[in-house]
Amino acid sequence: MRPPYPPSPERSAELRRRFSEEARSERPDLSTLCLLVGAEADRELDEGGLDEAQVELDRLAGLLPHRPGGPRAWAVALRELLGERTGFHGTPADYQRLESSLLHEVLVRRRGLPILLSVVWMEVARRAGAPVCGVALPGHFVVGFGSGAEQVLADPFDGGRVLTGADAELLVVGATGARLDPAMLRPADPLDVVLRILNNVRAWAVARPERSDVALWAVELSLLLPSHPARLRYERAQLLVQRGDFVGGAVELEAYADVVSAVDEAASERVRGEASAARAMLN
Repeated sequence: MRPPYPPSPERSAELRRRFSEEARSERPDLSTLCLLVGAEADRELDEGGLDEAQVELDRLAGLLPHRPGGPRAWAVALRELLGERTGFHGTPADYQRLESSLLHEVLVRRRGLPILLSVVWMEVARRAGAPVCGVALPGHFVVGFGSGAEQVLADPFDGGRVLTGADAELLVVGATGARLDPAMLRPADPLDVVLRILNNVRAWAVARPERSDVALWAVELSLLLPSHPARLRYERAQLLVQRGDFVGGAVELEAYADVVSAVDEAASERVRGEASAARAMLN
């Protein structure tokens, strides 16, 4: 499969404007945000493709039985439709593909990372009226149906397997070595889901220095979210320097140093030194 590459600067600017507006809306739409991420990654995803992806989510939702019952019945219905009938699941190899973090590609390939498969589960279930949410377990994203003591968890990466309490405990212990904390079962905010997806994209790009373009747009989209780690500004500055924009990177490093100086003067001075080194590369 061809590697996806970002769109033209003009198209990118429009996509980022829409992404920022959606992220700051009263009720951000998760599927829209994920598809805009996909369009920023893949120049082949045009307006028609964005619409087709939403139509596919609608179509899948229409295949679910009408209100099958309580949380467990919903979880089973989604597993039977998405995991068994239509074949959505993940494999270890999916962690090596950028497409596994792009919703439009996941809808076509029926493969993806746990968090993107969970987005499919959530968006299909939500359209059908299910009480569904994302659950950001450490190291492994799953979906939850219902709430409180009645909540039922399912693992879309494993084809929608319904999890027992022991299953969830093992996932957390395997990722962190710690016990499952009930706080880990809280519904994930849509913007936190998008930030986590962009973190995965950045991690993919870090392992591939030749795709610093991907790392840069992932950082820049993250910075458009209303809430994001301040250190992303430092990461963006480093990427600019890495890509040969020494002046732009130095300016960003100096701006970050100003922010850091209020809490860590030594760190601020180190960053200023990096800015000076970046400017020296022009000589």
